[in-house]
Amino acid sequence: MKNNKAAMVAAIVLVAIGLIPWRGVAMSKGQMPAGTSRTAESHTQIPLGDLRLTVVYDNYPDVQGLRSEWGFSCLIEGTEKTILFDTGGDAPVLLANMDSLSIRLEDIDIVILSHEHWDHTGGLRAFLKRNPNVTVYVPRSFKSAFKKQVIDAGAEVIEVGGPTRICRSVYSTGELGDSIREQSLVVCTDRGMIVITGCAHPGIGLIVKKARELIPDEVLLAMGGFHLMRADEDEISDIVASLREAGVLSAGPCHCSGDNARRLFRAAYGDHYLDIGVGTTLTSADFE
Repeated sequence: MKNNKAAMVAAIVLVAIGLIPWRGVAMSKGQMPAGTSRTAESHTQIPLGDLRLTVVYDNYPDVQGLRSEWGFSCLIEGTEKTILFDTGGDAPVLLANMDSLSIRLEDIDIVILSHEHWDHTGGLRAFLKRNPNVTVYVPRSFKSAFKKQVIDAGAEVIEVGGPTRICRSVYSTGELGDSIREQSLVVCTDRGMIVITGCAHPGIGLIVKKARELIPDEVLLAMGGFHLMRADEDEISDIVASLREAGVLSAGPCHCSGDNARRLFRAAYGDHYLDIGVGTTLTSADFE
């Protein structure tokens, strides 16, 4: 135990002075040091042509034969590590959709959970039964019991506080918000950033602002849950206008965004609106 503590302290010191990478301190079972964070001073970009995003769980339907249920999950392929962002709300639905899409769970390296609500974490336990050999990134505010369950399942846990490098070209915004703490994902491509949100409880405008502070580049796409289902038309219109003013080139609201928001984003963005639901796959061809 003393040796473990000494090793952990040494690792944290080395991170603090910049002698080892800042993506987070690796944790063995039973240890949960908080992930280190830092604003990205330089970043690499993945060619957009190498990137593939697949929505494997959403309450909006798209591809026939897949089940649409309340929640969100998106698979990111083509980056240095294969990433599953959120795990939906119902494990059988998540696994059935992934099997129908011929997605091999054992090929996934990293799971990132945006926030602790059931409709984004519900499939994790079943996923870990089939592939425990992953690193799970969670906001630091997640309950200790939740993190312990993940470690007990055999996975590694990295706690995220501030902006954090996940792997080459991929970053977390860090946890944002007040009552509901949430992280979003930023993928850097040679055509601009892709910002993926779970529910955007802190506000989609704030998330995009923080992403641009982290990576000084234009936003090719903002997609995911925008949490506007209870917002009135004037509020949604203001948010749409603010994102356009912020230089967000394409928008793909789904999950908790609401029908009104999808309609208004579609009207404002035209050909640069992406209609996203379960089974939607995005590649460079969608941005031509």
